[in-house]
Amino acid sequence: MILITGATGFIGRNLIRQFSSIGYPLRALIRPSPRTPRLPKGVAVEVAVVSLADKRGLRAALRDVDTVIHLASAENQGSRGSLLTTDIQGTANLVEAASDAGVDRFVYLSHIGAARASAYPTFKAKGIAEEYIRNGNVPYTILRSSLVYGPEDHFTNNLSRLIRASAGFFPIPSGGRTVVQPVWVEDLLTCLLWSLESEDTLNMVYELGGSEFFTLQQIVETIMEVTHSKRLLVPLSPITLRALTVFFEGVIPNFPISSFWLDYFAVNRTCAVDSMPRIFGLMPARFTYRLDYLLRQAWYQRAWHALGKKISTLRTP
Repeated sequence: MILITGATGFIGRNLIRQFSSIGYPLRALIRPSPRTPRLPKGVAVEVAVVSLADKRGLRAALRDVDTVIHLASAENQGSRGSLLTTDIQGTANLVEAASDAGVDRFVYLSHIGAARASAYPTFKAKGIAEEYIRNGNVPYTILRSSLVYGPEDHFTNNLSRLIRASAGFFPIPSGGRTVVQPVWVEDLLTCLLWSLESEDTLNMVYELGGSEFFTLQQIVETIMEVTHSKRLLVPLSPITLRALTVFFEGVIPNFPISSFWLDYFAVNRTCAVDSMPRIFGLMPARFTYRLDYLLRQAWYQRAWHALGKKISTLRTP
């Protein structure tokens, strides 16, 4: 049995779909909430409604579990989330409960650049969480990834939404030459799956990135080209951009960009360009070839697609 935290997030939903299709028994750890969890439809998965702060509940949720895949994080919640509660203390509680339950492997999805000494909250929290995992009693595998993209992600989709909503111009950090290596979500999940099937990955830390390097400006230009949304790019100082983001977070519900999100582009998030082929024998997808999901369909195309899916469902015995 595999326990997955963060199962309702972008990566978690994709992981459940892929692992379920292979036949892995899955249990999703869902934090208590009045809202219906966004789990993939039509997929067999057990659900344990437990907070990462509930140590006793975590021990119960880990019954018969041999592998934990820890994806939960507060970074996409912006000012509504707490890195201390979720990423740091939540990870410490989960590691302790996994040790008590005799879990065989603890897999953690971290970030390239994670370090306790980092000046940026997201990377600092990930670095401290990694320390709890490495100092625990459960064999671990830590995957540090660059930015992950794909349908329903919080990266390219949010940028696309902001670009479309902007009135002729779009702000970017001035003088920003930091680069990232975007990782296609299916490539990340393949590496995660293969890491579970090898004993050689126990107690190891791997850094995973795509085959191309991009600055934020290049990423924005690529998204504008794909979505046919040309905007004038206006450089703003990182401090000004962060202040504006904090302001809009406070006045606009569900604002797509958070101050934590800006940390992603504060430092270079790169690794050896051959990391995936060398470690897992996988050639990563090219960023510019996988962005078709950003194209908007006309209403009649969406209706036709929905009708086709409905008919296909009715025909299935």
